[in-house]
Amino acid sequence: MHSRIELVVNGEARALDVEPRTLLVQALRDGCGLTGTKIGCDTSQCGACTVLVGGRAMKSCTVLAIRLDGEAVTTVEGLAGTDGLHPLQQAFIEEHGTQCGFCTPGMLMASADLLARRPDPGDDEIRAALKGNLCRCTGYTTIVDAVRSAAAVMRDRT
Repeated sequence: MHSRIELVVNGEARALDVEPRTLLVQALRDGCGLTGTKIGCDTSQCGACTVLVGGRAMKSCTVLAIRLDGEAVTTVEGLAGTDGLHPLQQAFIEEHGTQCGFCTPGMLMASADLLARRPDPGDDEIRAALKGNLCRCTGYTTIVDAVRSAAAVMRDRT
């Protein structure tokens, strides 16, 4: 049995036929072809699946797609604008906040949520906002540096 849901994904209206047990991460990857959102642990521990739902960070492996009918979802593919990379994406490049890159989409989306709420976070706030996202490569220092750098760029633009 399938149900039809409507989402606004990265600003685009999408209608999907999903089984009641379909997770949001599966709907995004399989139904929308947006593979930037990663499936890492299947237990909501790693944060690689983090997306924005209604502007707030959410682990997409923890919620059924059918529960989000009518919601706005932003994935890492929707982070950049028509004028280029989002400041977070650019900062992750410049500050070497990525290594293997598997955790990067989730880190970017959790960071975007933080900076939308707190435009000038301290390092402790950045670490707290990212505590649900695991990285096995960087040691987090460069990720914190990247978020701090992006925050400065974003504040300068306003």
